[in-house]
Amino acid sequence: MFTLHILYRMPITACLQMCSTGDVAANLDQLEDLAARAARMGATLLASPENTHFLGPPAERLRQALDIGMDGGSDGAVCARLSGLARGLKVHLLIGSVAEIGPDPGHSYNTSLLYGPDGGLLARYRKIHRFDIDLPGARHLESATVAAGDGLVVAATPAGVLGLSICYDVRFPGLYQRLVDRGAEILCVPSAFTVPTGQAHWHALLRARAIENQCFVLAPAQEGRHDPAGDRCSYGHSLIVDPWGVVRAECGAGPGLAVAEIDPAEIARVRRAMPVQDHRRAAVAGVPDLR
Repeated sequence: MFTLHILYRMPITACLQMCSTGDVAANLDQLEDLAARAARMGATLLASPENTHFLGPPAERLRQALDIGMDGGSDGAVCARLSGLARGLKVHLLIGSVAEIGPDPGHSYNTSLLYGPDGGLLARYRKIHRFDIDLPGARHLESATVAAGDGLVVAATPAGVLGLSICYDVRFPGLYQRLVDRGAEILCVPSAFTVPTGQAHWHALLRARAIENQCFVLAPAQEGRHDPAGDRCSYGHSLIVDPWGVVRAECGAGPGLAVAEIDPAEIARVRRAMPVQDHRRAAVAGVPDLR
């Protein structure tokens, strides 16, 4: 059952909410179905969640890691489908993340891939902050099998300049400040938030990143139980937030779409009315300028 949440009559941006599992073929089928629905509605910038192509045990994730060349096409089966999907729909397609072959046999990268309408790979971002937590109902040690990235990535699209990040990155506001310094207007936060952390912090963190950086935020999310026999369950609630912190679109339960128009002029209006970036400086004498 697919749910659909639309605010604008002429949407151009869509967050694809998925429930990925350990079945790569089924995950790609789900991605293609949602992407096609979004494109039929007029969306030209599509974003899928973290762990789009595989969400399962860490050891199997290592085995499913993709060999991604400079053009995004080295791993024939999966990358060809991702590239072909963007090309076939003539859209900018942000794959929230896939497992990419890492620096050693025991670690993969958690990597976002941005494809253009011609199917070419425009940008690649490797998740910097790894999710190592021990909370009631949520224990994860991402660093055990995932290598950290170390580079900031922005990429221009017709909708605006994207600043790329993944999930746990959202808890580190300095990252987004630096992305804005590099021209970001749309902050992308594809995620697979756990239910406990999502219920407590998802909306607050995403709205805060939008407000403090005066950017749109695209946050496509995983939702639901990913393995009937396991306990991995994601919070969902894919969001599109505007530069004033207003939630413009949100998904409910199940796979679906959050669709909204992004107006670059709105970013300019908010930044002109409250020039936060121009006002940024150290508040305490002796502390270097924070820019």
